[in-house]
Amino acid sequence: MAPAAASGGSTLPSGFSVLATFPDLLFIFEFVFGGLVWILIASSLVPIPMVQGWVMFVSVFCFVATTTLLVLYMIGAHGGETSWVTLDAAYQCVAALLYLSASVLEAWATIIMHDGFTYKQYHENISAVVFSYVATLLYVVHAVFSLIRWKSA
Repeated sequence: MAPAAASGGSTLPSGFSVLATFPDLLFIFEFVFGGLVWILIASSLVPIPMVQGWVMFVSVFCFVATTTLLVLYMIGAHGGETSWVTLDAAYQCVAALLYLSASVLEAWATIIMHDGFTYKQYHENISAVVFSYVATLLYVVHAVFSLIRWKSA
């Protein structure tokens, strides 16, 4: 009975198959867009330090956690256990909520930018908002498919 459940696609892949299976393929895109958010927030002038501090925390936390999970999945640390499927679903849901909050706050901070900021600095913040929403979308899609995998595990 257990081999049938494993062949149903309810377990986590390991090795380079992580890069070829959906939704785990999204790790790469989360890594790239999360890194772009991190870089853009770090290089932009800060209109509201508390808001952009939160955005920076979320982007760095998710970047490090996503990288860690990707490496752990690639080396097969999960051993095919269902507890890792639960961990994956929980992390993706938390990351999606964190990125949604960061995206909304960064968009708000960009909207209220006023005197003292150049056109270039405004565009850096707009780029950070766009990439933050793309990262949010990626984490939401990954969370939905991770929850489907978790339910079938």
